[in-house]
Amino acid sequence: MMRVREQTALLLDLAKVRIAVLSTASAATGWLLASRSFSLDMLAVVAGVFLLAGGAGALNQVQERDLDARMVRTARRPIPSGRMRTRTALAIALSLIVLGTLCLASNPIAMLLGLFTVLWYNGVYTPLKRISAFAAIPGGVVGSVPPVIGWPAAGGDAADPRILAVAFFFFVWQVPHFWLLLLRIGDDYARAGLPTLTRVFTRPQLARIIYVWMIATAVACMSMPMFGVASPVWAFVGLAVASAWLGWHATTMVRSHGEILAFHQINVYALLVITVLSLSVFVG
Repeated sequence: MMRVREQTALLLDLAKVRIAVLSTASAATGWLLASRSFSLDMLAVVAGVFLLAGGAGALNQVQERDLDARMVRTARRPIPSGRMRTRTALAIALSLIVLGTLCLASNPIAMLLGLFTVLWYNGVYTPLKRISAFAAIPGGVVGSVPPVIGWPAAGGDAADPRILAVAFFFFVWQVPHFWLLLLRIGDDYARAGLPTLTRVFTRPQLARIIYVWMIATAVACMSMPMFGVASPVWAFVGLAVASAWLGWHATTMVRSHGEILAFHQINVYALLVITVLSLSVFVG
C-alpha cells in the first residue's frame, strides 16, 4: 500500500499537478461560459486538458533535468533526485500527451489548441527560459489557451470576443504570477545559470514592475463584463471586490516587500475569478 502511495506521489510530482489543476479549472470555466450548463461531455474536455497539462509538465522536467538538479527548490523532483529514470519520465510524459489528445479528439479545434499549448510550453517557453529573462511574457500564452479549449468544445466560436477577453485576463495574470515566484527563487535561478530579472533590476525596481502587472491583471479582469462575460450585477461586483483586494495586496507588496504573501494572493485571486465566472452561469 505504501509503495502505491509513493508511486502516485511521484507521478503527481512529475506531472506538476497543481499547475495542471489550475489549467483544468480554467478550461472548465470556458466550457461553462459557452454552454451555460453542466454536461457529462465536459468531463472529456476536463480530462483532456488535465492530461495534456500533466504531460507537458512531465516533459518539461525531462527537458530541464540538468537545471532542476542545480536548484534547491527542484532538486527533489523525480528525475534529479534519482527516484525516476529519464526514459521512464519521457514515456509517461508522451503517454499523458497522447491520452489527453485522444480525449479532445471529438472536437478538432479544441484538440489543436491543446497540442498548440503543449508545443508552445515545451518547444518555445522552456528553451526560451535559458536565453531570456523575459521568457515569462511569451510564456503567458500557455495560461491563456485552456479556457479557449473549453469554449469551442462546448460549441462556441474560438474567435468570440467573450472568450478572448477571458484568455487575455489569464495571459496578463500569468506574468506577475511567475515574477512573484522569481522574487522568491531568484538565487536558485542564478545558481542554475538561468537569466533572471533579479540580475537586470534591483528588487525594489522589480517589485514596482510586478505591481504594474498586477494592476493590469485587475484591469483585464474588470474588462471582461464589457465583453458580455459574467453579466449578472452580483458577478460584476464580485470581480470588482476581488480586483480591489488584489490591488490592495499589490500596494502592500511594494511598500513592505511582501512578495511571498503577494504570490499566494495572486493565486487565490485567479481561483476567485474562476469561481465568479463559473457561478455567473448558474446564478443570474
